Amino acid sequence: MNFLVKEKHLKIVEKVKEFAEQEVKPVIVKFDEEEKFPVDIIRKLGELKVFGMHVPEEYGGMGTDTLSYIMTVEELAKVDSSVAACLTAHNSLGIGPILEFGSEQQKKERLPALCTGENLWAFGLTEKNAGSDALGVETRAKPDGDQYVLNGSKIFITNGYSELTRGLTVLAQTGLYNGKKELSTLLVDKETPGFTGKTMHGKLLWRAVNNAELNFDNCRVPEENLLGKRGQGSKVMLKTLDSGRLSVAAMGLGLAEGAYAMARDYAKKRQQFGKPISHFQVISFKLADMAMKIELAKNTLYNACWLKDQGKEFSKQAAMAKLYSSEIAGEIANEAMQIFGGYGFLKENHIERFFRDQKLLQVGEGTSEILRLVISRKIMKENEKPYES
Repeated sequence: MNFLVKEKHLKIVEKVKEFAEQEVKPVIVKFDEEEKFPVDIIRKLGELKVFGMHVPEEYGGMGTDTLSYIMTVEELAKVDSSVAACLTAHNSLGIGPILEFGSEQQKKERLPALCTGENLWAFGLTEKNAGSDALGVETRAKPDGDQYVLNGSKIFITNGYSELTRGLTVLAQTGLYNGKKELSTLLVDKETPGFTGKTMHGKLLWRAVNNAELNFDNCRVPEENLLGKRGQGSKVMLKTLDSGRLSVAAMGLGLAEGAYAMARDYAKKRQQFGKPISHFQVISFKLADMAMKIELAKNTLYNACWLKDQGKEFSKQAAMAKLYSSEIAGEIANEAMQIFGGYGFLKENHIERFFRDQKLLQVGEGTSEILRLVISRKIMKENEKPYES
């Protein structure tokens, strides 16, 4: 897919690569160990104008294409998943729905501040009994005059309650329609009375990401904060997840590339039986398989980005890109650990963090199992014809 990569993409990526190597890599192990959200790093990252980079200039963004954004995420993930996750959650899950479904007033009032890196926005879908089954959402927003009264809770919400969080888009029940749950999305500001949260600790992975548990106790949300139309919640959610899957695919691709590079370089210098282990066929074949999987993942992802930028249907390709990239990230991180041997178990080596971080990619934004279901349903509908015996 190199023919899709232009000079404009390379200029952006070069700046992000330099930032990741100089600002993130030297300190991220400490943030990971302490489970601390790197506020200053996020603010510095904001100076590169990558928060809201795909937002039109009239709303404070750079107006870049999808591929520019995806390559930015990929570059960050080559060094660290936590910082990359903060960016992806904000851009895809936070800004995305507002840009896609927001009124002109909502866009003008909210988007400029969200393009600076000083203010983060989240998306509240997951609950204790709702995740893959989005219709299991139990949080309720009861209409009351020109307001909605919001009650319920959310969990595992990325950027949900950090120092930089300004608010989130909440998926909630707003009533019943034809006997089924009516779902709608509401923009809820952090300072809303009754809105509380706490950062989740004790995680295996993404330890420098702010994942939060949120609670809404009779929060009064103005009717003007309804995102899209009432009852459009499922539509907003599904559209948001399609774009979000491209971001997670980019994280998988970047993590795989980072793990591969570390394993390759280590294999060149690690000596056994009088020569570098990269000279042994068993190791060189591992590296060959890694390189092949990375190439396939990149082609699949960049193709999905091209489809989106061309205004074409990309939902199936996004699901495929996310599924494949997340799974090869796991495979490559595992093989990289095997190449590092005992040294890979030490926390001072970045590969140890990559080995942990990759697992979330097969769960977030649609589990691997759900994505196979999504893909299978879509291919069954393609060129659908009656069966003839």
